[in-house]
Amino acid sequence: MFAHDSFMIKNSQERMALPPSQSSYNKIPNKFPHEASPNPIQILPTPINKPKVQTSRVNCISPSPSSSSQIHQRVSKFQPRNPRIRQQLGEPRIFNNYSRAGGVVVKKMEDVSIYNSNGKRNGRTFDHLRHVESMETMPSGAGKIPRLNAVVLGDSLASEEDDLICPNDEFSSQALIPSPQKYLEMYRRSIEDPTSFWSDIASEFYWKQKWGQEVYSENMDVRNGTISIEWFKGGITNICYNCLDKNVESGIGDKIALYWEGNELGVDGSLTYRQLLERVCQLANYMKDIGVRRGDAVVIYLPMLMELPIAMLACARIGAVHSVVFAGFSAESLAQRIVDCKPKVVLTCNAVMRGSKIIYLKDIVDKALTESTGNGISIDTCLVFENQLAMKREATKWHEGRDVWWQDVVPKYPTTCSVEWVDAEDPLFLLYTSGSTGKPKGVLHTTGGYMIWTATTFKYAFDYKPSDIYWCTADCGWITGHSYVSYGPLLNGATVVIFEGAPNYPDSGRCWDIVDKYNVTIFYTAPTLVRSLMRDGDEYVTRYSRKSLRVLGSVGEPINPSAWRWYYNVVGDSRCPISDTWWQTETGGFMITPLPGAWPQKPGSATFPFFGVQPVIVDEKGTEIEGECSGYLCVKGSWPGAFRTLYGDHERYETTYFKPFPGYYFTGDGCSRDKDGYHWLTGRVDDVINVSGHRIGTAEVESALVSHPQCAEAAVVGVEHEIKGQGIYAFVTLVEGVPYSEELRKSLVNAVRNQIGAFAAPDTIHWAPALPKTRSGKIMRRILRKIASRQLDELGDTSTLAEPAVVDQLIALGNSKI
Repeated sequence: MFAHDSFMIKNSQERMALPPSQSSYNKIPNKFPHEASPNPIQILPTPINKPKVQTSRVNCISPSPSSSSQIHQRVSKFQPRNPRIRQQLGEPRIFNNYSRAGGVVVKKMEDVSIYNSNGKRNGRTFDHLRHVESMETMPSGAGKIPRLNAVVLGDSLASEEDDLICPNDEFSSQALIPSPQKYLEMYRRSIEDPTSFWSDIASEFYWKQKWGQEVYSENMDVRNGTISIEWFKGGITNICYNCLDKNVESGIGDKIALYWEGNELGVDGSLTYRQLLERVCQLANYMKDIGVRRGDAVVIYLPMLMELPIAMLACARIGAVHSVVFAGFSAESLAQRIVDCKPKVVLTCNAVMRGSKIIYLKDIVDKALTESTGNGISIDTCLVFENQLAMKREATKWHEGRDVWWQDVVPKYPTTCSVEWVDAEDPLFLLYTSGSTGKPKGVLHTTGGYMIWTATTFKYAFDYKPSDIYWCTADCGWITGHSYVSYGPLLNGATVVIFEGAPNYPDSGRCWDIVDKYNVTIFYTAPTLVRSLMRDGDEYVTRYSRKSLRVLGSVGEPINPSAWRWYYNVVGDSRCPISDTWWQTETGGFMITPLPGAWPQKPGSATFPFFGVQPVIVDEKGTEIEGECSGYLCVKGSWPGAFRTLYGDHERYETTYFKPFPGYYFTGDGCSRDKDGYHWLTGRVDDVINVSGHRIGTAEVESALVSHPQCAEAAVVGVEHEIKGQGIYAFVTLVEGVPYSEELRKSLVNAVRNQIGAFAAPDTIHWAPALPKTRSGKIMRRILRKIASRQLDELGDTSTLAEPAVVDQLIALGNSKI
């Protein structure tokens, strides 16, 4: 299947070679070599001519660096309009200090502050200017920032009036990327000299054999032939070896690799790196014994038990290609994936508890295997883990001759297993994602580039330190669980928390109970969960300490500013930066993301591109737009983590992603770039509604609705309108205890009118006790579109929803919508 010539290493002795001796390992580095480049890229100075500022709030002002007297004169003239604020602030005191770095005059803005009459620094200060002076040099071509309302981490709450949340000096001084200058130095090197940049990073990992002369080769223009992307080709490595063996040999074998928190309170477990390696080797040896070979596919249908990342790593160790299917997909969906990739074995468990509900996973697998057999694909072995807390083996339906209990066979195998060394371009995993045609797309990621990309993005986007305890709430059935539960963290030697249960079970404080229990320092979740917890009330958060938290993260969809501020103010106590990441299953890892210690953050913006990423915004004709603009988000050039094809359908790969705008990877997302160069994702382009000629992003309308104090969550879709072409149909979930009313409907519509304009006002408000979501928190907009259009006989498969009954509730309320 996958084991064709281009994915094979012909020298079998080389494949079976022993790992290097312990002396050849290095400790996990705190810095990659490129971070201390002897020849840093210079940032050219640009004249800055700022207008005088008249404002009712304390602003970040970017003064001209021409002379200290001019700076003193300009800032001294600043006077807030509000007399009370002037009295509180006292007279501004200016301390002038400059240094030269990388060819640009960089002002040490921590020395420019406003103090109150007691000599203490206020929450609103001038000391953020060290960040904004470099924004004009960003690759987007955006301009300077003339005036900004800002707060500093730990100083005060972020309100609707605040434009920026800036890292404080303490955080920045300890950050891996401590300043815009450092970011720009590394970013420019990654674009201008990608060979050297990525070679330096890749060299920190173990390669049995170094890659060939070319670090990468690419053709991303369909006009020039077949689309092709290759990174580190000829390099021989193994990602499991780099995740586990290398860490054990580096001296952290006794460090906790995985903390596991069960569905029920008090049920937990942990594995050190050494213990995890042993468990992985046992499963790898079992799979080899039943005939799984390099290039064979293995389907994994497991919940968030420790056995799920163990299974992924075991496949990678022996060169098998894993296809993890979210343990919530229906039997039909699972069968589709089995038929497509033709696995040698299916790994599952008998059942799982999600909150108070039992999900009978083995029954779903049985139906899927029966269906796949009817389609010509028969599976000889189904390995079943007995999840005793959910279901005893005596109650489990059994297929003799095919089904095998995990606990009966795997522990009998040796705890050491030889590594299958593979080429960097050998496939690592398949992950199926929804397509517009209804047939799932098998996104194929390869080994070497994905390994380097996930490790590097994890390290910098979360400002990872070896002492951190990291928790990502995602399921490994999705790409976030692959890249940022399993591979990315383990490649950095991190301690990872994985959680089997529901975030609101037994109540909505469960997340923060887990944070306190394990002293979680980095917390990464979806905006949907943030909004859900926000709706349930602050008291579920504030009853817990959360003092261990250092960095927060957001993933899955654009986070609306009001939810961002709640996340920042309430969950993070106004002291934790938020890495609001934009990326896709296809990209393998982060593409546009804040770096917590470098740039100030704007609530709701993914900020700037990661190293090696060249995002461009194009119009309908594919012409790049510079500066402040909106359009289609594309990527110019490849990056190590890019997916290589859609399994078995390279033509669809080219048609979907490369033909819409030749010469670019088309993300399918809309994007705005503001005057300061910040990127704002506006949702899928098929989630853009054309109302009377106005293109309106659904995310923008949703954000306006959720800003209403009585709206907990909203989802917007487009419906046909005989006059406007398309109308806006909004599903709205209210704050607990708030009743539906005509007055509230009008107030919600007015909120959109006031924030966006009358043209964006929803035509219909459909009250929704809840929204149809997958367990990972993704809103199933396909179902909402069908309900809005009253195409109720075309709802399709609803078995993947966390709560399928929500659909019936929405349909019932459809007749009573106001």
